Amino acid sequence: MDEVLISWLSGLEPLRHVSRDTLIAFAKACVPRELRTGETLFSEGEPGEFLFLVRRGNLDALAASDGEELLLRTLGPGDWGGLTSITLDQPRSATLRAASAASVWTVSRAQTQQLLEARPDFARSLVAALSARQRHHTRRLTSLIEPGASGRFRVAFFDTKAYDRESFEPLLERDIYCTWLTPRLDAQTAELASGHQAVCAFVNDDLGDNTLRRLAQVGVRLIALRCAGFNNVNLKTAAELGLPVVRVPAYSPHAVAEHAIALLLTLNRKTHRAYNRVREGNFSLVGLVGSDLYGQTAGVIGLGKIGQCCASIFRGFGMKVLAYDLAPDLDFAARAGIELCELDDLLRQSDVVSLHAPLLPATHHLINAERLARMKPGVILINTSRGGLLDAKALIAALKSGHVGGAGLDVYEEESDYFFEDHSGRAIGDDLLARLMTFPQVLITSHQSFLTTQALRNIAQTTLANIRQFAAGETALTNGVAPPT
Repeated sequence: MDEVLISWLSGLEPLRHVSRDTLIAFAKACVPRELRTGETLFSEGEPGEFLFLVRRGNLDALAASDGEELLLRTLGPGDWGGLTSITLDQPRSATLRAASAASVWTVSRAQTQQLLEARPDFARSLVAALSARQRHHTRRLTSLIEPGASGRFRVAFFDTKAYDRESFEPLLERDIYCTWLTPRLDAQTAELASGHQAVCAFVNDDLGDNTLRRLAQVGVRLIALRCAGFNNVNLKTAAELGLPVVRVPAYSPHAVAEHAIALLLTLNRKTHRAYNRVREGNFSLVGLVGSDLYGQTAGVIGLGKIGQCCASIFRGFGMKVLAYDLAPDLDFAARAGIELCELDDLLRQSDVVSLHAPLLPATHHLINAERLARMKPGVILINTSRGGLLDAKALIAALKSGHVGGAGLDVYEEESDYFFEDHSGRAIGDDLLARLMTFPQVLITSHQSFLTTQALRNIAQTTLANIRQFAAGETALTNGVAPPT
């Protein structure tokens, strides 16, 4: 049985409370179906012949209205439906059409009914999921028709994942209403923000010129980023359109710093390779030799909050720490025993180099072929900041030659095409990313360094505070991003 599929199914709302045996039985009943862009899975009014789960891609739910098709919502990975049609023998309430190439798993009416009859935990879990969905729809409908609902500040929340809703919803009050949307924000999906005063976007949403102009046309007045970086926003156009941009400058520097250290420790002691060996019954230690971090030199590029946390952890390991920053915190460096130096000196002396700088025009490909060549042979390079800081092509050449001993990457320059989504069912089309994934001394994670309970809570709190400040009519926004001069 495909363990990846089992793991994915266990995280879906209707299957969260079932046994492993039931998950396996459900997985066996699943039939994969690939849809091309524009292809219809089923049409409004058709009998419901199967339950469906979206594995990859996006599908538009469309309803006929006065001879035209009205977009009800867009479904993304993890969304599901069709149970009402099967159990109540009702026709499909909407047409489901692929907005992009998509992979859908279906379970026939007969198989679904057999599972409901044979596995009580499956029936109970589905009832719980349907109840939760009904409560959500009831709250949404109430927010639209209750007295004073028109005074709510409405936010279109793009690229929504389950952990986003889990962190934001407990903090929502009656002053803000969120529409949770699974698609990423770009010039095509900006239309979904119609009727909302603000959009909430994440790191890989496209807030370029065309997207911003469309958002302004549909009435959006605020861009709220639930992240620290803003390199995906055309700040000049936003300023021209009168669209303020707010962000979360600090959510948990410890979360990102600790993930950087986790990448380093895994690479150095080769625990990822040891884990896979032992699972296959291979207990050999050949090829797993690491080295003590104690006494080695760590170089931290960027000494902001995250860089400071990382530097402090390095010091805790007994390492010598060098740091490079255009405007360093001198007091922190003195207290922590960190030596400030020029970038070339840091690269030449460091056994470990960790990147914690913002992505700006001046820092794009900060680490290139020339600077990689200046590093010590066998250096381990860690990047949990922004993918564009590192020239991936140059890194591959340095890895092939053996000059770079290892790379731990939580970010990648073209990550928006892949990160945060499941692409296990198809080949990776990005040649550089695919090549990096083949190196045993390269460890790649999918931009997850921020993903801790504490960080998610802080992101939600700061984002909602930013929105409330704007909704209250304040013009001097605490976490506003200044337009370029």
